[in-house]
Amino acid sequence: MSSPDLTPFFQPRGVAVIGASHDPSKLGYGLVHNLIQYGYSGAIYPVNPRGGEILGLPVYRSIAEVPDPLDLAIIIVPAPLVEEQLIACGERGVKAVTVISGGFREVGPEGAAREETLKEIAARYGIHLLGPNCVGTMDPHAALNATFVPAMPAPGEIAFVSQSGAMAAVLIDWAERSGVGFSRIASLGNQAGVSEAEMIAAIPEDGHTRVITAYIEGVADGRAFVETARRVSREVPIVALKAGRGSGGAKAVASHTGALAGSEEAYNAAFRRAGVLRAETLEEMLDWARALAWRPLPRGKRVVVLTNAGGPGVLALDAVELAGLEAAPLTEETKAFLRRRLPPAASVNNPVDILPGSGPGVYAVCLDALLADETVDAVIVLTAPQKWFSPLSLAEVIGNAANGPLGREKPVMAVIMGITPGDEATQALYRERVPNFEFPEQAGDTLAAMWRRRRWLDALEVEDPLPAIECDRLTGQSVIQAALEVMKAGQGTSGGWMEAGQVETLLTAYHIPVPRGGLAPSLDQALPLAETVGYPVALKLAISGVTHKSEVGAVALNINSPEELKAAFGDLMARVKAQMPSVSLIEGIYVQHMVQGQVELIVGVVRDPQFGPLVMVGTGGTQVELLRDVAFELAPLTARQADEMLDRTTAGRLLAGYRGAPPADRKAVVDVILRLAQIALDWPQIAEIEINPLVVMREGEGASAVDVRVRLQAVE
Repeated sequence: MSSPDLTPFFQPRGVAVIGASHDPSKLGYGLVHNLIQYGYSGAIYPVNPRGGEILGLPVYRSIAEVPDPLDLAIIIVPAPLVEEQLIACGERGVKAVTVISGGFREVGPEGAAREETLKEIAARYGIHLLGPNCVGTMDPHAALNATFVPAMPAPGEIAFVSQSGAMAAVLIDWAERSGVGFSRIASLGNQAGVSEAEMIAAIPEDGHTRVITAYIEGVADGRAFVETARRVSREVPIVALKAGRGSGGAKAVASHTGALAGSEEAYNAAFRRAGVLRAETLEEMLDWARALAWRPLPRGKRVVVLTNAGGPGVLALDAVELAGLEAAPLTEETKAFLRRRLPPAASVNNPVDILPGSGPGVYAVCLDALLADETVDAVIVLTAPQKWFSPLSLAEVIGNAANGPLGREKPVMAVIMGITPGDEATQALYRERVPNFEFPEQAGDTLAAMWRRRRWLDALEVEDPLPAIECDRLTGQSVIQAALEVMKAGQGTSGGWMEAGQVETLLTAYHIPVPRGGLAPSLDQALPLAETVGYPVALKLAISGVTHKSEVGAVALNINSPEELKAAFGDLMARVKAQMPSVSLIEGIYVQHMVQGQVELIVGVVRDPQFGPLVMVGTGGTQVELLRDVAFELAPLTARQADEMLDRTTAGRLLAGYRGAPPADRKAVVDVILRLAQIALDWPQIAEIEINPLVVMREGEGASAVDVRVRLQAVE
């Protein structure tokens, strides 16, 4: 599906302002003023039924009277009048319309109905609709300020897409004061038409944008966002600030997987898949954006700190290591070179401390040597506030080195503490495309973000294909159809949970190993079943409406004989009746061969309403929600991605053989993860699946899904 042409929102040949006002206190006046004030060279057409003149421009009484060229219409009239004006734009043939007016979905049901009408009109006339309830668009390179914000950044390489008009205004103000240039700015408002994914796809077409920043509160279509952002991220980095952390995520919380898989986990997984760097704060987003737009990515994660202030230097190196990077070791040749040129008390180890009193000339010599060192992938140049040399002179040294042959290959970050964004030293650095940070921790955090992007790009080059999961799809289909019939028959009492036998058949169809077992209606039938599956066995009472049987005492393990089985059954019944006096239906006894293994994990899938199947893996057990030692990824997965999930939790270390234990079968775990993800992709009827525990045997001996729950949902 091709992306819409959104060029008219940034480079229109002519702009009509519907609702242009003669009153300087009105936003409609401010829009016309901004178009003129910042030098837009295209045609400007104020539209107001009163006619007359605004700022020397003739006012047209309707959009129908506006001559060509006309590529963009901006509507800023009261909400009840927007519908009429949007129809008029459609009749006039305008294909790009920004609706700045508020009073739509954000104000309640009546406004939401108005917004639906706007969608219908836009679809009818083929209009690309931006908004409503937005600020508008800017393109500093085209001298276009099509907003009511009385400021505009200098032309630059950073773009900003915002779902909040206020955030767009804040960033514009910051950019103007700091001197950081921007390429394009777009406020999306309610996204009744143009979505965040479509805007992100269109932004880089300008030829100026080197990084896209985005303020996101939600996405219109999760899968479309991931697909688009992933495609764009291959060429242009995307840094997102996602708000709304406190909002609820997936509503299915009956399993551990469902309880842990909130919206934050889904968005984090989506951003990882798409290569989007998620910032925690606005400051962090802007720090990362400048560095990504201006400096090369590091080739590795070894960082050296060059400083004349010991304390801040140590803080900088601490920040580097806390962010997951490493202190560059420096070669003996580099250390010897520095030792001959620095005071005896200076440190030639990392951080390289040239001591107070050393000026820009010493920095220049050291910086060249450090950039030439083969163990160095990035350099942080730091100085504390001082009076014995001009910060501008140091800024010039850093800028020259950063843009020399070695600096163009390795990122150089400046931390000249005590200077403001408007200081001449800061501006000198910005002209040389070198970011300056107020505090050392920011530089380490920024380099870590750049390293994550490098790793994501490198992984694309060697990305393994999605695995072909071989399974009996016919059997799988019959299992699902049977399960759906069960759900429809007993949905009110069972909550859509599949029966144990159906779950076992489903997993077997997808070649996920399960222990031998079966359901016995009574104790008398459980005894011969235990002989068939083989002692030792586990007993689980099948109780209607109970999914976590261990929580009500309905599980007994390591039963080694018929006598133990009889005694265990009596104990189970007594425990369950004590905890659930009102229980009236024990459907039977599930008898399962006990599996002995090295490690117990949890593997699950929950269907996120925005992004689809979300796969989880981590250390298993009843305390998984308390420990939260789990990792999430979107389905489908590659084997590499499944393997990386394990390393994000202690599961990776446990599988490797913890405290002298032999290694467990990691390959078998990866296989189960992939197959479980495939089940969820194949059958949208499945709301959640959980294996807890997945018992993993020694290396080469496989893994077994011991306790599995599958919940179904109705689908259209």
